[in-house]
Amino acid sequence: MDHEGLIRLTCFIVVFALVAYAETVVPRRALTVAKPERWFNNLAIIALGSIVIKALFPLAATGVAVAAETHNWGLFNQLQWPLWSRIMVSILLLDLVIYLQHLMFHAVPLLWRLHMVHHADLDLDVSSGLRFHPLEIVISMLIKMTVVAALGVPVLAVVLFEITLNATAMFNHGNLHLPQQVDGILRWLTVTPDMHRVHHSVLIRETNSNFGFNFPWWDRMFGTYRAQPAAGHTAMTIGIGPFRTTKQVTLLRLLILPFGKEEGRYSLKHIGGDPPTPSDND
Repeated sequence: MDHEGLIRLTCFIVVFALVAYAETVVPRRALTVAKPERWFNNLAIIALGSIVIKALFPLAATGVAVAAETHNWGLFNQLQWPLWSRIMVSILLLDLVIYLQHLMFHAVPLLWRLHMVHHADLDLDVSSGLRFHPLEIVISMLIKMTVVAALGVPVLAVVLFEITLNATAMFNHGNLHLPQQVDGILRWLTVTPDMHRVHHSVLIRETNSNFGFNFPWWDRMFGTYRAQPAAGHTAMTIGIGPFRTTKQVTLLRLLILPFGKEEGRYSLKHIGGDPPTPSDND
């Protein structure tokens, strides 16, 4: 698709700016780390990940969708469905794959080591939304490209999904205080900041909940939904237990974090369980 990169970059800048501004107007929590320090680390990792993906996969998932359409690959290229229905079903299935992939990164110790980089942020705001270790981004892209080829996802569906995924990731990681009634309605349609913030709790039973990015329905369907954090949104602790100082989460340390001795906690046996008691070591 012509100008895809420019379209996606423009959407990224606009959504990032809007959420960042809204965070200054209606913040949900007081930040514990100076914003310039965190934003340097987070934006640098985002930029590095983008460079790696561009170098390894110049056409990425969109290129695979073009090839699938050209060579008649995948399920949807064998079906005579209208384009609009193929786009809608494709976006829904791609989002389900992202949900399952997210579960996998919490369940597999080696993958959790990579995903810890995302969870080790000591605060949560718009800059956290796309902060992932470059190796995690590469694995995610390989999964996405495989699914696009297998399903024969239309090119337009891939572009729309990528834009939406980036936008909702920045929105639901935002440090935004939405009115309770608004949040209650929105979380039936999309993942809200209050819903996703639970997932970034330092408590393992809360970390292993609310895995959705775009749509909130998967968590409700598969029993991984948790409405609120035990300590409340303003008092809850963000991050991972072993990494509680800014010196542990500098840019260089984040890049080598997956290769260190500390694995954190990743067990999924606590999904749907009650929050730990004060005597728990979670």
